[in-house]
Amino acid sequence: MNETIETLLNHRSIRKFKDTPVTDEQLSTILSAAQQASTSSYMMAYTIIGVTDEKKKAQLAEITGQGYVKDNGHLMIFCADLYRHTLHASSEQYEEMLTNLENSEHFLVSAIDAALAAQNAAIAAESMGLGICYIGSIRNQLDKVDEILGLPKHVLPLFGMVLGEPDHQPDKKPRLPKEAVYFENEYKRDHKDELGAFDEKIAAYYQSRQTNTRNDSWTDQMLRRFTKPMRMDVTSIVKKKGFNKQ
Repeated sequence: MNETIETLLNHRSIRKFKDTPVTDEQLSTILSAAQQASTSSYMMAYTIIGVTDEKKKAQLAEITGQGYVKDNGHLMIFCADLYRHTLHASSEQYEEMLTNLENSEHFLVSAIDAALAAQNAAIAAESMGLGICYIGSIRNQLDKVDEILGLPKHVLPLFGMVLGEPDHQPDKKPRLPKEAVYFENEYKRDHKDELGAFDEKIAAYYQSRQTNTRNDSWTDQMLRRFTKPMRMDVTSIVKKKGFNKQ
Protein backbone atom coordinates (compact mmCIF):
# COMPACT_ATOMS: atom_id res chain seq x y z
CA MET A 1 0.00 0.00 0.00
CA ASN A 2 1.48 3.37 -0.98
CA GLU A 3 1.51 6.56 1.13
CA THR A 4 -1.32 8.18 -0.85
CA ILE A 5 -3.67 5.26 -0.14
CA GLU A 6 -2.61 5.19 3.51
CA THR A 7 -3.43 8.91 3.82
CA LEU A 8 -6.85 8.39 2.26
CA LEU A 9 -7.72 5.40 4.43
CA ASN A 10 -6.53 7.11 7.61
CA HIS A 11 -8.84 10.12 7.31
CA ARG A 12 -10.70 11.32 10.36
CA SER A 13 -12.27 14.69 11.15
CA ILE A 14 -10.14 16.88 13.43
CA ARG A 15 -12.01 19.29 15.68
CA LYS A 16 -9.25 20.42 18.05
CA PHE A 17 -6.13 22.17 16.78
CA LYS A 18 -2.89 23.40 18.26
CA ASP A 19 -2.33 27.14 18.26
CA THR A 20 -0.10 26.92 15.19
CA PRO A 21 -1.05 28.74 11.99
CA VAL A 22 -0.77 27.01 8.65
CA THR A 23 2.35 28.40 6.98
CA ASP A 24 2.24 30.37 3.74
CA GLU A 25 4.16 27.56 2.05
CA GLN A 26 1.72 24.92 3.27
CA LEU A 27 -1.28 26.98 2.20
CA SER A 28 0.22 27.65 -1.23
CA THR A 29 0.76 23.92 -1.77
CA ILE A 30 -2.75 23.06 -0.56
CA LEU A 31 -4.30 25.63 -2.90
CA SER A 32 -2.20 24.40 -5.83
CA ALA A 33 -3.43 20.87 -5.16
CA ALA A 34 -7.03 22.13 -4.97
CA GLN A 35 -6.66 23.89 -8.32
CA GLN A 36 -5.44 20.71 -10.01
CA ALA A 37 -8.73 18.96 -9.31
CA SER A 38 -10.82 17.91 -12.27
CA THR A 39 -13.25 20.56 -13.49
CA SER A 40 -16.21 20.35 -15.84
CA SER A 41 -15.52 21.85 -19.28
CA TYR A 42 -12.58 23.83 -17.84
CA MET A 43 -15.03 26.13 -16.03
CA MET A 44 -13.27 26.06 -12.63
CA ALA A 45 -16.59 27.25 -11.23
CA TYR A 46 -15.58 27.75 -7.60
CA THR A 47 -13.82 30.22 -5.32
CA ILE A 48 -12.07 29.61 -1.99
CA ILE A 49 -12.28 32.36 0.63
CA GLY A 50 -9.54 32.20 3.27
CA VAL A 51 -10.89 33.78 6.44
CA THR A 52 -8.12 35.35 8.55
CA ASP A 53 -10.04 38.24 10.12
CA GLU A 54 -10.65 37.23 13.73
CA LYS A 55 -13.97 39.07 13.93
CA LYS A 56 -15.29 37.27 10.86
CA LYS A 57 -14.05 33.93 12.20
CA ALA A 58 -15.87 34.59 15.48
CA GLN A 59 -19.06 35.44 13.59
CA LEU A 60 -18.80 32.24 11.54
CA ALA A 61 -18.11 30.20 14.68
CA GLU A 62 -21.28 31.60 16.23
CA ILE A 63 -23.30 30.74 13.12
CA THR A 64 -22.00 27.19 13.01
CA GLY A 65 -22.06 26.59 16.75
CA GLN A 66 -18.55 25.15 16.46
CA GLY A 67 -15.71 26.74 18.42
CA TYR A 68 -13.07 25.19 16.20
CA VAL A 69 -14.31 27.34 13.31
CA LYS A 70 -12.52 30.15 15.17
CA ASP A 71 -9.69 28.16 16.77
CA ASN A 72 -7.69 26.48 14.01
CA GLY A 73 -4.67 26.90 11.78
CA HIS A 74 -6.69 28.24 8.86
CA LEU A 75 -10.32 28.52 7.76
CA MET A 76 -11.49 28.29 4.16
CA ILE A 77 -14.97 28.71 2.73
CA PHE A 78 -15.65 26.95 -0.59
CA CYS A 79 -18.10 28.71 -2.88
CA ALA A 80 -19.89 27.86 -6.10
CA ASP A 81 -18.85 30.65 -8.46
CA LEU A 82 -20.35 31.57 -11.82
CA TYR A 83 -19.77 35.31 -11.32
CA ARG A 84 -16.31 35.45 -12.90
CA HIS A 85 -17.73 33.88 -16.04
CA THR A 86 -19.82 37.03 -16.54
CA LEU A 87 -17.11 39.65 -16.03
CA HIS A 88 -16.30 40.09 -19.72
CA ALA A 89 -19.93 39.94 -20.85
CA SER A 90 -21.80 42.93 -22.19
CA SER A 91 -25.27 43.64 -20.81
CA GLU A 92 -26.77 41.88 -23.82
CA GLN A 93 -24.47 38.89 -23.48
CA TYR A 94 -25.26 38.63 -19.76
CA GLU A 95 -28.98 38.45 -20.51
CA GLU A 96 -28.28 35.65 -22.99
CA MET A 97 -26.18 33.82 -20.37
CA LEU A 98 -28.86 33.89 -17.66
CA THR A 99 -30.61 30.72 -18.82
CA ASN A 100 -27.40 28.78 -18.25
CA LEU A 101 -26.29 30.69 -15.17
CA GLU A 102 -29.60 29.98 -13.44
CA ASN A 103 -30.26 26.39 -14.46
CA SER A 104 -29.81 23.24 -12.36
CA GLU A 105 -27.04 21.90 -14.61
CA HIS A 106 -24.64 24.71 -13.86
CA PHE A 107 -25.57 24.77 -10.18
CA LEU A 108 -24.51 21.12 -10.06
CA VAL A 109 -21.36 21.84 -12.05
CA SER A 110 -20.26 24.61 -9.70
CA ALA A 111 -21.05 22.61 -6.55
CA ILE A 112 -19.20 19.55 -7.89
CA ASP A 113 -16.20 21.63 -8.98
CA ALA A 114 -16.01 23.12 -5.47
CA ALA A 115 -16.27 19.70 -3.80
CA LEU A 116 -13.55 18.20 -6.02
CA ALA A 117 -11.22 21.11 -5.27
CA ALA A 118 -11.94 20.81 -1.55
CA GLN A 119 -11.17 17.11 -1.44
CA ASN A 120 -7.87 17.68 -3.22
CA ALA A 121 -7.09 20.34 -0.61
CA ALA A 122 -8.02 17.95 2.20
CA ILE A 123 -5.80 15.17 0.91
CA ALA A 124 -2.90 17.58 0.39
CA ALA A 125 -3.27 18.92 3.95
CA GLU A 126 -3.47 15.44 5.48
CA SER A 127 -0.42 14.31 3.51
CA MET A 128 1.53 17.08 5.32
CA GLY A 129 0.40 15.84 8.72
CA LEU A 130 -2.29 18.48 9.10
CA GLY A 131 -5.86 17.68 10.10
CA ILE A 132 -9.07 18.92 8.51
CA CYS A 133 -12.79 19.08 9.16
CA TYR A 134 -15.50 20.04 6.70
CA ILE A 135 -18.00 22.61 7.99
CA GLY A 136 -21.49 22.18 6.54
CA SER A 137 -23.06 24.20 9.34
CA ILE A 138 -22.28 27.50 7.60
CA ARG A 139 -25.62 26.74 5.96
CA ASN A 140 -27.32 27.34 9.32
CA GLN A 141 -27.49 31.02 8.30
CA LEU A 142 -26.43 31.06 4.69
CA ASP A 143 -27.61 34.60 4.07
CA LYS A 144 -25.50 35.86 6.99
CA VAL A 145 -22.41 34.01 5.73
CA ASP A 146 -23.02 35.53 2.31
CA GLU A 147 -23.10 38.99 3.90
CA ILE A 148 -19.97 38.44 6.02
CA LEU A 149 -17.97 37.36 2.98
CA GLY A 150 -19.34 40.08 0.69
CA LEU A 151 -20.26 37.68 -2.10
CA PRO A 152 -21.73 38.97 -5.38
CA LYS A 153 -24.61 37.38 -7.27
CA HIS A 154 -23.77 33.99 -8.79
CA VAL A 155 -21.40 33.21 -5.89
CA LEU A 156 -22.81 30.93 -3.20
CA PRO A 157 -21.07 29.68 -0.02
CA LEU A 158 -21.37 25.90 0.12
CA PHE A 159 -19.26 24.64 3.02
CA GLY A 160 -16.18 25.46 5.04
CA MET A 161 -13.01 23.61 5.92
CA VAL A 162 -10.86 24.11 9.00
CA LEU A 163 -7.31 22.83 8.98
CA GLY A 164 -4.25 22.88 11.15
CA GLU A 165 -1.99 20.85 13.39
CA PRO A 166 -4.13 18.26 15.22
CA ASP A 167 -4.37 18.48 19.00
CA HIS A 168 -6.19 15.18 19.40
CA GLN A 169 -6.39 11.83 17.63
CA PRO A 170 -10.03 10.75 17.42
CA ASP A 171 -11.06 7.21 16.61
CA LYS A 172 -11.53 6.50 12.93
CA LYS A 173 -15.26 6.33 12.21
CA PRO A 174 -16.49 3.27 10.29
CA ARG A 175 -17.93 3.66 6.80
CA LEU A 176 -20.73 1.74 5.13
CA PRO A 177 -19.66 -1.61 3.68
CA LYS A 178 -18.73 -1.58 0.00
CA GLU A 179 -21.70 -3.84 -0.69
CA ALA A 180 -24.02 -1.00 0.39
CA VAL A 181 -22.50 1.67 -1.86
CA TYR A 182 -21.14 -0.17 -4.90
CA PHE A 183 -23.49 -2.10 -7.19
CA GLU A 184 -22.74 -3.56 -10.60
CA ASN A 185 -24.84 -2.60 -13.63
CA GLU A 186 -27.99 -1.58 -11.76
CA TYR A 187 -29.13 -0.33 -8.38
CA LYS A 188 -29.66 -2.98 -5.71
CA ARG A 189 -32.89 -1.80 -4.13
CA ASP A 190 -32.87 -4.20 -1.19
CA HIS A 191 -29.64 -3.92 0.76
CA LYS A 192 -31.21 -3.92 4.21
CA ASP A 193 -29.02 -6.83 5.33
CA GLU A 194 -25.88 -4.85 4.59
CA LEU A 195 -27.26 -1.87 6.52
CA GLY A 196 -28.21 -4.12 9.41
CA ALA A 197 -24.68 -5.47 9.64
CA PHE A 198 -23.34 -1.94 9.55
CA ASP A 199 -25.73 -0.88 12.32
CA GLU A 200 -24.17 -3.52 14.56
CA LYS A 201 -20.67 -2.30 13.69
CA ILE A 202 -21.42 1.39 14.26
CA ALA A 203 -23.27 0.64 17.50
CA ALA A 204 -20.18 -1.14 18.81
CA TYR A 205 -18.05 1.81 17.71
CA TYR A 206 -20.24 4.31 19.58
CA GLN A 207 -20.01 2.18 22.72
CA SER A 208 -16.22 1.74 22.60
CA ARG A 209 -14.86 5.05 21.32
CA GLN A 210 -12.79 7.28 23.58
CA THR A 211 -15.30 10.12 23.96
CA ASN A 212 -19.04 10.76 23.60
CA THR A 213 -20.16 7.14 23.90
CA ARG A 214 -23.82 6.48 23.19
CA ASN A 215 -26.38 3.90 22.08
CA ASP A 216 -27.16 4.57 18.44
CA SER A 217 -27.19 3.11 14.93
CA TRP A 218 -26.70 4.56 11.48
CA THR A 219 -30.24 3.89 10.27
CA ASP A 220 -31.70 5.50 13.41
CA GLN A 221 -29.54 8.58 12.82
CA MET A 222 -30.76 8.88 9.25
CA LEU A 223 -34.40 8.44 10.26
CA ARG A 224 -34.02 11.25 12.81
CA ARG A 225 -32.28 13.50 10.31
CA PHE A 226 -34.78 13.15 7.50
CA THR A 227 -37.94 13.34 9.62
CA LYS A 228 -37.00 16.74 11.10
CA PRO A 229 -37.07 19.69 8.67
CA MET A 230 -33.76 21.55 8.61
CA ARG A 231 -32.28 24.56 6.81
CA MET A 232 -35.49 25.08 4.89
CA ASP A 233 -34.38 28.57 3.86
CA VAL A 234 -31.49 27.26 1.74
CA THR A 235 -33.63 26.84 -1.39
CA SER A 236 -34.75 30.46 -1.42
CA ILE A 237 -31.21 31.75 -0.76
CA VAL A 238 -29.78 29.59 -3.54
CA LYS A 239 -32.32 31.05 -5.96
CA LYS A 240 -31.75 34.57 -4.66
CA LYS A 241 -28.07 34.17 -5.50
CA GLY A 242 -28.96 33.27 -9.08
CA PHE A 243 -28.56 29.47 -8.92
CA ASN A 244 -30.93 26.58 -9.67
CA LYS A 245 -33.85 28.81 -10.70
CA GLN A 246 -34.90 26.76 -13.72
